[in-house]
Amino acid sequence: MKIFSAKCYLFCPYRFRNVANLSMACYGERWRAGWGYPTTLLCIYGFFSTVKPLVPFIYPYLTGPDKNLTVEQVTNEIYPVWTYSYLAVMVPVFLLTDWLRYKPVVVFQCINLFITWAMMLLVQEVAVFKAMQFFYGVKSACEVAYFSYIYSIVDLKYYRKATSYCRSVQLLGYTVGSVLGQLLVSFNLMSYNNILVLTLVLISIALVTSLFLPMPQRSMFFHQSQSDPPQTPEGGDRCAGNVSTEGPVRARGCSQVFLLLWRDFLQCYSTRALLYWSVWWVLATCGYNQAINYVQVLWAHIQPSQKVQVYNGGVEAVSNLFGAATAYGIGFIQVDWAQWGELFLGSISGLGAAALFIMTFTDNIWVCYAGYVAFKGLYMLLITFAMFQIATELSMERYALIFGANNFGSLVLQTIITSVVVDGRGLGLGIIPQFIIYGIYFSSIAVIFFLRGVYTIMRVRQSHRDSTTAEEPPSPTICTPLQA
Repeated sequence: MKIFSAKCYLFCPYRFRNVANLSMACYGERWRAGWGYPTTLLCIYGFFSTVKPLVPFIYPYLTGPDKNLTVEQVTNEIYPVWTYSYLAVMVPVFLLTDWLRYKPVVVFQCINLFITWAMMLLVQEVAVFKAMQFFYGVKSACEVAYFSYIYSIVDLKYYRKATSYCRSVQLLGYTVGSVLGQLLVSFNLMSYNNILVLTLVLISIALVTSLFLPMPQRSMFFHQSQSDPPQTPEGGDRCAGNVSTEGPVRARGCSQVFLLLWRDFLQCYSTRALLYWSVWWVLATCGYNQAINYVQVLWAHIQPSQKVQVYNGGVEAVSNLFGAATAYGIGFIQVDWAQWGELFLGSISGLGAAALFIMTFTDNIWVCYAGYVAFKGLYMLLITFAMFQIATELSMERYALIFGANNFGSLVLQTIITSVVVDGRGLGLGIIPQFIIYGIYFSSIAVIFFLRGVYTIMRVRQSHRDSTTAEEPPSPTICTPLQA
């Protein structure tokens, strides 16, 4: 019995008749107090909140007999509200997430997700669908709490492992949702409305799970432990070892946090390399989100037959897996990214632009599907690459700031494009002109970064030649009779 600590006896008094039961109970207490318990709950939450089998079929559902909305109502009136709402609440939600220490925002996110899908099931009017998009915009803004929660509750030496688990579970949830929706629609096992009910049940499981998440005691900005050193996103410590020691939590005022954020913002973006990576992040994420948001409208335009829609779920599943594979493969490419990175961004962005043009001008739905898989996979490859390059240079707090600032910048640009190109109060263009613009947009990104990459390579090589010349010893001077 000496192998058990006094703490184990306090938690397990007179409840067990043998050592095995006592050991299991004490192990359970240690597991709940460690990183495994919150990570497991967060993975369960992440899985059930992302299994949404109707997502690949939202457009046919809204324009079909269930809701009977027109193409113009969905594309030019309802969809743009999500972008505007997301932008309006993004900064307040980002700050409240840290101030409230993440868990309340995780729960609030799931509540908004439930409201969104419940409204989709129950309402018929365009105005109410716009309100539904507002709730979905709030839900999207709250997504920052999911991974930030891991940082606040998990020891930094386990952060990378916990993050990989949560990201993998999210990908699994998206893929399972797409495959499940494909099967339910293809075999006529459920109507769209019944699939919506199933989705609400899954979201309810996620909501209940979120209530059991432990409440963090610290956060990145407003509630820092006094003994917390700056941490890198990879789980390392720039100043000490990998272990983060817990000290008393120091609360900061709003003015202190805003001043700290502003100083960090200026210092981070004063680094030229980080600025270039962030510019690509902002531009590409904006274009990617625009294309993804309206791709189902393009599919329906290419082949209006309802039979086409039964393949949407399978295509989404394949694109998720292909995107994960390309993102995973970037870690095995050994290249001097400081020299070749911008050229790589420009070249792959050009391939993404080509995929968009193929999707736009083809009359074959399978070619369009293939272009979509390629476009999504190429973006996942590049955004993972850009995130890695930025993360290796920053502490965890600064990476969170840059992550939020870049996404905010992309959302501002996306809002401008939506209001001008998509919104009925702007140009209100049809789906083909929209995707032509998106293709030109990505082509512009490709040209800018390709030229920048060529310039960087030439500058590096010239610098290398100059340094080599400077290191060479001067050759001895031979006097000729004329010189003498």
